[in-house]
Amino acid sequence: MPEYLSTAPVKGTRDFVPAEMSVRTQVFGHLYDVLERYGFLRYDGPVLEPAEIYERKSGQEIADQQLYTLTTKGGERLALRPEMTPSVARMIAGNAKSLSFPVRWYSHPNCFRYERPQRGRVREHWQINADIFGSESANCEIEMFELIHDLMESVGASSDMFAVRVNDRNLLTSALTDVVGVSPEHLPAVFGLVDRWEKTSAEEHATSAEEIGLTDKQFEKLTEALGSGAALLDELPAEVKEQSNLVRVLSSSAASLVKFEPMIVRGLAYYTSTVFEVFDTSPKNRRALFGGGRYADLASLFTKERIPGIGFGMGDVTLIDFLDTHGLTPAPRNEVDVMVIPVTEELADAARQVATSLRRAGLRTSTPIEHRKLGKELTRADKAGAAAVVIVGQEDWEAGNVTVRSLATREQQQVALAEVPSIVGGLVTPA
Repeated sequence: MPEYLSTAPVKGTRDFVPAEMSVRTQVFGHLYDVLERYGFLRYDGPVLEPAEIYERKSGQEIADQQLYTLTTKGGERLALRPEMTPSVARMIAGNAKSLSFPVRWYSHPNCFRYERPQRGRVREHWQINADIFGSESANCEIEMFELIHDLMESVGASSDMFAVRVNDRNLLTSALTDVVGVSPEHLPAVFGLVDRWEKTSAEEHATSAEEIGLTDKQFEKLTEALGSGAALLDELPAEVKEQSNLVRVLSSSAASLVKFEPMIVRGLAYYTSTVFEVFDTSPKNRRALFGGGRYADLASLFTKERIPGIGFGMGDVTLIDFLDTHGLTPAPRNEVDVMVIPVTEELADAARQVATSLRRAGLRTSTPIEHRKLGKELTRADKAGAAAVVIVGQEDWEAGNVTVRSLATREQQQVALAEVPSIVGGLVTPA
């Protein structure tokens, strides 16, 4: 017996059969429409980049634990992209002289990270990225939050199904130093502790704080600060708040779109001020769905010109989990709108002519590849979800007619060839 290879995809990757691909196409089509209504332009880039751009800017977790790297025959160290932001920063820097800032760009790349596969995490995923480059205005933050709400609404979500939780790393730094009394050398470790705060227990918080070197009083103040919500802002120096775009957002009409949360940090090293995460509010899936933030100097890897930016990445795995949780996942589209069936094999060419006229009218149309009995083709059309079939018989064809049958009502009528697209179109429900 021959030894067959496994039909399973590589661990951490996924196959998408047509029904699953139909769901994805519908969901992401809604997102593309919203992004383009906001004026975002789509771009793409290579799946391979120099490993160095991630090692220098994406943070220790990605660089040390999750990066897929390879060395070319010429000795170059390359990486499969784990995210798109360093790539788009490179592209923006390389094209800066020809761009009129600010610019809005979006993409939908596949990304690779050596994760431990589990719910919400795989090793290859697709991600909507949306970024605004070239402006430090708080209007960028406001537009991002409005965009997120419209994106979620486009896939059927109501505002009570998710929450946009926001913070500013500069405000958090002030809270840690001015309120909690953390020394500068302990700040990176305390940032890491805050980033893990909601994922670990109170006992683990205390142990980590002790290992960092915080006193009991500092740990108590840290716990109070992280649990105080927006009230924490009242304890911060005025000059710190005056520099914060997020404080401007919270003082605007967009404040209702977000919730200030001191515990939001974001693990990526390039974020410099505003950070945010979108959370599912369902107790069945209470987790971060996606997030982003502002970066002041990411393009500095590639140019001396300072090009600020803000953006987010929305991954497909957590988004589909969210839709499944809330019963919002669309049904796969039917295979075709209409099937054209020749009664005899000799009428195959005639059937193709009719199919051509239907396709030109925008209807998804198929004809049999191999000739089979009419009954079997009608059953096949039903399984394919066709709304109608067009039956091409010898006598009808010679008279310039065909038979159109509705598969919903089983009623049929003889139709002149010129009228077939309009008659069939009336039987097809718009997608």
